[in-house]
Amino acid sequence: MDNQYFTASGVLVINALFGLYILAVLLRFLLQWAGADFYNPLSQFLVKVTNPPLKPLRRIIPGWGGIDLASVLLLVALQMLEVFLVNTTLGRAAAPGGLFVGALAELINLTLNVYVVMILIQVILSWLAPGNYNPMTALLHQLTEPVLAPARRVMPAISGIDLSPIVVLLFFQLLKLLIVAPLADFGRSLS
Repeated sequence: MDNQYFTASGVLVINALFGLYILAVLLRFLLQWAGADFYNPLSQFLVKVTNPPLKPLRRIIPGWGGIDLASVLLLVALQMLEVFLVNTTLGRAAAPGGLFVGALAELINLTLNVYVVMILIQVILSWLAPGNYNPMTALLHQLTEPVLAPARRVMPAISGIDLSPIVVLLFFQLLKLLIVAPLADFGRSLS
């Protein structure tokens, strides 16, 4: 019975440490993808935290079509290592194919969750302090605009109310149901 508590504690520590760093790398990747302001204090923090593994990787792996492939490789490798360590801690075997597919599902899910949270924060801020400038709200706008702009073309504002966040949030939930869940199930079946 005591071993169960140590195992749960180990899984918690692994998930917390890897989760925070994976989140930092993902946010840096999204900042680059969206062309956000890298002089923002949050951006500078993310650059300092993620530079140690990314600088050497970028020398080996160049970007392609505006996508930072070094960040993508680092994200996949870190997520695979996290899944492997969690499985090892729980005493489960994991095949490399299952690790890769499971890591891919986790990263897609994390990306969707990050966007959901950013969009919700942006919506709440628009209610509480509309038109107020803050470096963090500007960064949120820069990060969410690439996903909200196409939704605005599909669903224009009605009586001055922007419904694009609702469209995007519904679309993200569909992606979770139709892509992330089957991908995660497929990864578990490979292990």
